Amino acid sequence: MTHTKLSSISKILMATGCLLASATFTTQAQQTKATPIFDGKTLAGWKTVGGKAPYVVENGVIVGTMTKKTPNSFLVTEKEYGDFILELEVKLEGDNTNSGIQIRSHIDPQANDGRGRMYGKQVEVDPTARAWTGGIYDEARRGWLYPLDLNQNAKKAFRKNEYNAIRIEAIGDEVRTWVNGIPTAAVIDTIDRTGYIGLQVHNIADADDGKKVYFKNVRIQTENLKSKAFPKDIYITNLHLNQLSQAEQQNGYKLLFDGKSTAGWHSARGKEFPSKGWEIKNGTISVLSSTGGESTNGGDIVTDAQYKAFDLTFQFKLSPGANSGVKYFVTLNEQTSGSAIGLEYQVLDDKEHPDAKMGKNGNRTLASLYDLITSKKNARAVKPIGEWNTGRIVVYPDNRVEHYLNGELMVSYVRGSKEYLDLVAGSKYKDWKNFGQASQGHILLQDHGDNVSFRSIKIKELK
Repeated sequence: MTHTKLSSISKILMATGCLLASATFTTQAQQTKATPIFDGKTLAGWKTVGGKAPYVVENGVIVGTMTKKTPNSFLVTEKEYGDFILELEVKLEGDNTNSGIQIRSHIDPQANDGRGRMYGKQVEVDPTARAWTGGIYDEARRGWLYPLDLNQNAKKAFRKNEYNAIRIEAIGDEVRTWVNGIPTAAVIDTIDRTGYIGLQVHNIADADDGKKVYFKNVRIQTENLKSKAFPKDIYITNLHLNQLSQAEQQNGYKLLFDGKSTAGWHSARGKEFPSKGWEIKNGTISVLSSTGGESTNGGDIVTDAQYKAFDLTFQFKLSPGANSGVKYFVTLNEQTSGSAIGLEYQVLDDKEHPDAKMGKNGNRTLASLYDLITSKKNARAVKPIGEWNTGRIVVYPDNRVEHYLNGELMVSYVRGSKEYLDLVAGSKYKDWKNFGQASQGHILLQDHGDNVSFRSIKIKELK
């Protein structure tokens, strides 16, 4: 074979290789690119579920009309999706209306007289003063997973009476959201890795009848997914029990309870863990029921370590009529016959325990700063007795303090401020010098003689 023939064959092979490489690159690019799931002309590939609010297509936009006296209405994909990045634009009329985008959701076909009901995770669209757009709600099931009180800075992202760009990443067990480019919410869930996508017209007051919600540029990517960077200082709701995600570990969180042992805890009365009165079982640590008295059985337990500024999260479950508390800045220097002294996040069955009616103006109720500041909770923020609630206490380096219940802000104050000192002067703590103002202290779980369980206790020290 001559050199000329070899050169010709080499050129053909090289050209063929380039064509194959180009085709492969094109295919990968197509897989990476987001594709429309609304064709801009019809509702092909979608179906209606739930209420009777109508959906139409106008000028390349899906338009839903709010309709009085009908339950939540949804326009739902006929196809289910697993991992994806969904982007769309939403505009909402009215200041007191509501909408949302369902993801990885499901349908109960028998509900609403056979019209069906959609349930599952929803990314909120909220034009009200509450401003929770981008928060994550579990429609018709678990309620709020990520109220936007958990990310106050994101409340400014939504623009009223304008189109708002929503980005939703559902990758693995994590869902993250952005509103107009601002990172908004992050939930690590334990259920629903697949499901339908739906666009909501919420039920409304009669005065809002006829107002509209608009959806356009609805597009999805399901291959070669790459998550956008998410700021480390944004709180993550992690529903995996007694576990930290990789992101939480990188952000400085540590478990205070490993779900299996008493490691990191000891009695408030001595160096060892109480020999009675506490039980670790099925991933929970529980104070056992005794006489209902304060520290009359096993007694309080405290962390081995002390903390200055921190972000503390814990789940708790109350038995009927139960009383307990999570205290912080506990120094153990005070001599008491009952519970150790410290600032207290009240844990209480408000309906059944008499302490709820004592104190001043309800300042001994659930999530209150005990005997000092009344919780701002509303009824929807509280899970029923026997179910798990999530508490959170944040103490900032500048002495600002916040109490949360199930993600909603309940109490805020400043340690050492005049307002704080005035409250202490009028409370049961008035005789304790510099009450609650120690530079550091232990975290305490209280034995008040009632059965109360805790789990998923984690903390991040703040600098």
